[in-house]
Amino acid sequence: MEVTTRPEALGFSSNRLENITSWMDRYVGAGKLAGAQTLVARSGEVVYSNWTGLADVENKVPWSGDTIARFYSMTKPITSVALMSLYEKGLFHLDDPVEMYIPAFKDMRVLRVHAKSVEDTEPCQVKPTIHHLLTHCSGLTYDFNLGVLESLYSAEKVDFGPRRGRLEDQVNRLGQLPLKFEPGTRWNYGVSTDVVGRLIEVISGKPLDVFLQDVIFDPLGMTDTSFEIAADKENRFAASYTPDKNRKLKLVDGPKSSIYAQKTVQGYSGGGGLLSTVTDYLKFADMIRLRGRVGSDHLLGSRTVDFMTQNHMPGDLASMGQPVFSEVSFAGVGFGLGGWVMLDPTKAQMMGSPGDFGWGGMASTVFWVDPLEDLIVLFATQLIPSSFYPIRKELRALVYQAIID
Repeated sequence: MEVTTRPEALGFSSNRLENITSWMDRYVGAGKLAGAQTLVARSGEVVYSNWTGLADVENKVPWSGDTIARFYSMTKPITSVALMSLYEKGLFHLDDPVEMYIPAFKDMRVLRVHAKSVEDTEPCQVKPTIHHLLTHCSGLTYDFNLGVLESLYSAEKVDFGPRRGRLEDQVNRLGQLPLKFEPGTRWNYGVSTDVVGRLIEVISGKPLDVFLQDVIFDPLGMTDTSFEIAADKENRFAASYTPDKNRKLKLVDGPKSSIYAQKTVQGYSGGGGLLSTVTDYLKFADMIRLRGRVGSDHLLGSRTVDFMTQNHMPGDLASMGQPVFSEVSFAGVGFGLGGWVMLDPTKAQMMGSPGDFGWGGMASTVFWVDPLEDLIVLFATQLIPSSFYPIRKELRALVYQAIID
């Protein structure tokens, strides 16, 4: 997407924005990233848009403005918005136990404190609720956060990958496993939003991919966002990489052989399955900035968006047992329904504004919406894991230093 207005007209310095270009070029030039793309918008106008490097190193395909990337966990805010569209119809309450809609979650068990094995469990005193799922306080987790549960999650293949089978079957298996902690007592990143995706199917009566298409993608005009890559778009699909032991880029998933290639996807992950472009995701982020408005209509009510983007924790995430996630400190950072909420930039030791809302993905993508500055920032690359370089902290400094009004 091209710049739509002169940066100085909206309080940015063109010269200072070029620090972002130099930063991306350094990462790509040093071989740390194959390619990268950043977009900064204010008041609905794009003041910075640039990309550099390669989408596919092996075939020397340049990164472009419409490169399609794996957005992984940036799927979570979209899935959360989709569920809240059903909440607006009065079809469920946030304090409803999950078992009301997914019977496999009845009679859940939880690991005892200081449990040494997966058998060391007891009945849950609190039933996991829909609110627990949306806020990652359900006791569900990811295989990289598991501890003693790791072998059990691995044995049950609970990772919601595109080839792991139907969402219903995956969630039902998950319901037979113990929780990591009593629901509501801690924040722990995990597969909660995949269960949200299944709730959408149960409550709406539609498959998750169809519901998202009808309720999110079509109204927003997100034509390049999907759970799989169509054959006619393979030439725009980026490869994903990971650093090897020498910090050289090693191919993880190539465009043509990808597990996201057309007709290979068996299940839809509401927590991390979407492919998209920076231009497409900007449409979703702008809907959040406009408090649900899309043109002359509303995808969500303004008060619903306000509710989602408030902190739903009793304090910050550090006080909820998560001092750091990825490369970012969670002191001074809370969590809403589907994304972080900045509470205190000085405590977080990152530039930003109280109330900015966003999330990132496993391949080092990130977005946030800053209502105070009327700002949207989007960054895309394809490096796994997202914690390998301090990209998100650096990007925050680069964006806010360029504001001069």
